[in-house]
Amino acid sequence: MKPTLLVLAAGMGSRYGGVKQIDAVGLHNETLLDFATYDAMRHGFGKVVYVIRKDIEKDFRERLFDRVARNFDAEYVFQTREGGLTSEQAKKAENRTKPWGTIHAVLSAEEAIKTPFAVINADDYYGSIAFETLGKHLSQMAVDGTEHAMVGFILGNTMSRSGTVSRAICTVKDDYLVSLKENTKIGYEGDKIISLLDGEKIELTGKEWVSMNFFGFSPKAYEEFHVYWENFLKDNLTSEKAEALLPEAASQIITNNHGKIKMYTSPENWFGMTYPEDRAIVKEEIAKKIASGYYPDTLWEK
Repeated sequence: MKPTLLVLAAGMGSRYGGVKQIDAVGLHNETLLDFATYDAMRHGFGKVVYVIRKDIEKDFRERLFDRVARNFDAEYVFQTREGGLTSEQAKKAENRTKPWGTIHAVLSAEEAIKTPFAVINADDYYGSIAFETLGKHLSQMAVDGTEHAMVGFILGNTMSRSGTVSRAICTVKDDYLVSLKENTKIGYEGDKIISLLDGEKIELTGKEWVSMNFFGFSPKAYEEFHVYWENFLKDNLTSEKAEALLPEAASQIITNNHGKIKMYTSPENWFGMTYPEDRAIVKEEIAKKIASGYYPDTLWEK
């Protein structure tokens, strides 16, 4: 059974200042998502599902989707503010403009997910090794399997000099995740890496293993995601900023003894499109990978 790649591409891009998930960074106007989808395809994934906003559909099709769909089994679904809410809940949350977060995006795609699946962010570069690793795990997983997976990265390889980043720090024992703790503001202060957590500054070593939202699940994980989402809404329905986060829901699978998450690792350096200054860096890194033969000059046939 070939796994599915689920791409979370409905973010607002507030720090970037635009629709970063479809910004051109390749030699032929490819986006980061072109390279992620290509990596998934060549490592055994059978389909890609993109979660997007309705307002970017036209640009999304023109800049990415139509060319991918000519070469790979692809579809997209919408993440809307009202999705997953009753009419009464939607009315109470009518002042909400910000997306509900990554777990809400995953739930938006539930009907399109029929096989074990990997989840990625649209604006992060993960590298071929990570897709190969997770593809192997998922291809051997049953649709009701409970041994999920994650590819973690070394914190120091995932930092940006342009500003703070959000990372979930992993606690691992015997190659399995014990817990994930979301740190929403990690940045440099000089040469030090500092996390601002609950109003307290904590110095990190840079060697911690962190989640970049590159998880692998069986469809059974949706049972836990629904529980997490309903509990989230009880506490945050009227909030304009609170987000339902995938690492928190994944951690709940472990703490509730409803499954395990196998921890794999990748030595590759992250790069991504968090801030406007990042685009030039990403373009340069992609060009280097093409020049070295890591990627072909042209990813897709016309």
